[in-house]
Amino acid sequence: MDLSEFAVVTEPTVDRLSKRQLTDYRTEREDAIKWLLTFGIDPAKANGYAESTVKNRIYRMDQFYRYVWDAENRYTTAVTHDHADAWMQELAYADCSDTHRSLCQKAVRMLFKWRAHQRGGDEWDPEISFTGNTGTTTPRDYLTLTERKRVREAALEYGSIPSYNNVSPRERSDIAAYLAQRFEKPVDEITTDDWERANNWKIPSLVNVSLDAALRPIEVERAVTGWVDLDNGLLRIPIEDSSKNEENWRVSLGSRSVNALERWLAQRATYDQYKGRDALWLTREGNPYASASLRRVLHELCDIAGIDYANRRMSWYTIRHSTGTYMTREEDLAATQTQLRHKSPKTSMKYDQVPIEDRRDALDRIG
Repeated sequence: MDLSEFAVVTEPTVDRLSKRQLTDYRTEREDAIKWLLTFGIDPAKANGYAESTVKNRIYRMDQFYRYVWDAENRYTTAVTHDHADAWMQELAYADCSDTHRSLCQKAVRMLFKWRAHQRGGDEWDPEISFTGNTGTTTPRDYLTLTERKRVREAALEYGSIPSYNNVSPRERSDIAAYLAQRFEKPVDEITTDDWERANNWKIPSLVNVSLDAALRPIEVERAVTGWVDLDNGLLRIPIEDSSKNEENWRVSLGSRSVNALERWLAQRATYDQYKGRDALWLTREGNPYASASLRRVLHELCDIAGIDYANRRMSWYTIRHSTGTYMTREEDLAATQTQLRHKSPKTSMKYDQVPIEDRRDALDRIG
């Protein structure tokens, strides 16, 4: 099949990849384009997309790959649903048209359709939808002030157990069995140190810092101990670790975050899974947190807090949206731009909206 008229490899991609990476990427792209042209619409009937459609979409697929390389700080063709959802979140706040967002989403859907049929895995069902001029540039959902407090409090309960000395022998035995399963060790090896470990400050510090610093999932994944400046109550995110790789950031933290981080750093130093690693937070399996694992944590926190999320798009970005919304309300767009690490003031302007509860109070006041 002649692909000479297709932009298999774009100029921005040529400029950033090595020769061997370009060869690998070209093979990936050619396989995808050929399949889309032949089978894309209905694989069972060998009904493919029109050339014009594929030519349009592959440019946006290329943009998606380059977004992933920026996010991962490396070349890879192993794109994931988490990558796709994260790009959609970025597009929701980007200074671009809703039509562009919609076309990007369609392109990524097409990409994952090919991957599902040819590489294994599943097609992609995005967390948010863009359907042209529908006003999707504003935050889709955010935690209210009450919900923020409840999530903070829920983080203190998350995974916690009663004090060793405050339970009966039978309860102690049941909790020891639970800890044995949780920490994957024999029940007769459970010690009081394991009881203390169960009540650590990892999740409280992660939640408090994310609420204050409006951390993106990729920033949680990249966070290292060197970012933390407890004396000045800051996160210092260097240019090489910032989500957009644009500049160094100094992000303010509240007293609760500083306190939780101080306690967590002291505990973290005693855990084997952190030895020789500078990651600030790791999952129980010793992996960096990603969008999916963070979403599970937030859902569990909502369950503890009694927050119904059945009909809400409740992801880690919900926390970020909340901080942006209320920072704008309490301070101004300049403060929001700095705290949320926006390069362009236009991005921060999307938070220049009055929360629904304030609008309701205003209606009551004006009759």
